[in-house]
Amino acid sequence: MLTLLNLLSAVALLIWGTHIVRTGILRVYGTALRRLLGQNMNKRPLAFIAGILVTAVVQSSNATAMLTTSFVGQGLMGLVPALTIMLGADVGTALMSRVLTLDLSWLSPMLIFLGVIFFLSRKQTRAGQLGRVSIGLGLIILALQLIVEAATPITHAQGVKVLFASLTGDILLDALVGAMFAMVSYSSLAAVLLTATLAEAGVISLPVAIGLVIGANIGSGLLAFISTNMQNTPGRQVALGSLLYKLIGLLVVIPVLSPLVHWIDALNYDAQTMVIGFHVCYNTLRCLLLLPTTGPMARLCKALLQARAEPQGQKGPKHLDPAALDTPSLALANATRETLRIGDIVEHMLEQMLNVLRGKQTAVTQELRALGDEAEALYSAVKLYLAKMPREDLGERDSQRWAETIELAVNLNLASDLIERMLRKVQQQKTSQRRSFSEVGLEELAGLHTQLMANLRLGLNVYLSADPESARQLLKEKRRFRAQERRLTHTHVSRLQRGVLQSLETSSLHLELIADMKRLNSLFCASAYAVLGASDTGALLPEAAHEAP
Repeated sequence: MLTLLNLLSAVALLIWGTHIVRTGILRVYGTALRRLLGQNMNKRPLAFIAGILVTAVVQSSNATAMLTTSFVGQGLMGLVPALTIMLGADVGTALMSRVLTLDLSWLSPMLIFLGVIFFLSRKQTRAGQLGRVSIGLGLIILALQLIVEAATPITHAQGVKVLFASLTGDILLDALVGAMFAMVSYSSLAAVLLTATLAEAGVISLPVAIGLVIGANIGSGLLAFISTNMQNTPGRQVALGSLLYKLIGLLVVIPVLSPLVHWIDALNYDAQTMVIGFHVCYNTLRCLLLLPTTGPMARLCKALLQARAEPQGQKGPKHLDPAALDTPSLALANATRETLRIGDIVEHMLEQMLNVLRGKQTAVTQELRALGDEAEALYSAVKLYLAKMPREDLGERDSQRWAETIELAVNLNLASDLIERMLRKVQQQKTSQRRSFSEVGLEELAGLHTQLMANLRLGLNVYLSADPESARQLLKEKRRFRAQERRLTHTHVSRLQRGVLQSLETSSLHLELIADMKRLNSLFCASAYAVLGASDTGALLPEAAHEAP
């Protein structure tokens, strides 16, 4: 029992080390990897090489699948180059299995020692995160040593011999067990390394080991497909194509497996070298042969997984991929896109408000209520998504972007609630009390509404571009709006002094709407302060004082 626990703990340490390396690399170089994979890779060799390099860096084809499916799901990449990248990822993970079987025992203590020093002393810096990666690499090498030590006494255990004796070289059964190994360990790399170690220890025969390796590839494909279950259809099509490619490899190798095993066995290499060598050659040849078929495979995946039309006004986020949380730059980009959706909803609600003011729409319709509910749902989703991000791993710029995003989401949600209240006020005035604005008063409100719409659009552009010049222009528009608001308030009071009947009847509502528009304008213009900072906005104050009279 103790031996089995030692083996399981060593496997767990291998999985954990792989996870640390992957997440550390993504946090330090996530932006660069996103830029590399997010390019329009129309040339298949370029996309294929990109898949190999990214997988070699992050130590996991599942991590590459996560990035690629996210980009396809967001429309940043086509399905054909994504499938090409996934073929490259299979080659990359095979090459890494070869590297990690070298005698690197001397490297493990040094990597862990240096990694701990850098991580604890400079935790919030890039050097600290690279120290985290160093710890993960050291743990991977250490785990491989522990697996070898734990597997040696297992060869003499009668129960284990009986268990593995049931694997007689039946390729389908062996592939099924290998797939289970990969899914349980959450890594085809870990499953292949464990298989090579067991083969070297004599626990399993070479034909069984080769079947387990093929099954480990299929298991990683199943794992990626299951992981994309919550994504949209284009993202799931990538995972489906990768899984189908691995199943095709199994079907192709079945007829030639027996002579292939005899030929490999005749090479007189040690079992570990033969298993790892087969893994590298099998994945490389399979992916190179299937590389020209990415176009037909893309069409097949689209036919098997057809995109479902989304109903109008569907509530809930579209871009908040949970798998992207390990990559801050990608997660922030997702939150940005979702926050801009809230801005689009608020803009639509503002347009409807003008129709209500002019009498073209006499009531707050179900559509407007649905828009308000959708804005609230998106705000809650963005807020929770940003809360799940590890802020301690964010750089200075990403941390600032995080704060800007949550602030804009809060402001837009407040604006949505305020617009709904304004519409209910107008509805009550027109339906219950049968009163309407004077012609002059209505045009004044419409003029303020036009300025409000323009400032909303400019505010969203400032948030998206972070352009200081546009931010200064937004603050100037804010001051123009406030000056206009004060002028219209004075004008309305003048009409009251003249005894205009319609102005007297709607006076309270008119002034309340002007005050509400002022609050909306402040919410829309808040993004300028985040871009300019206190010093730049303060520099504008003398100009504001000059324009105020």
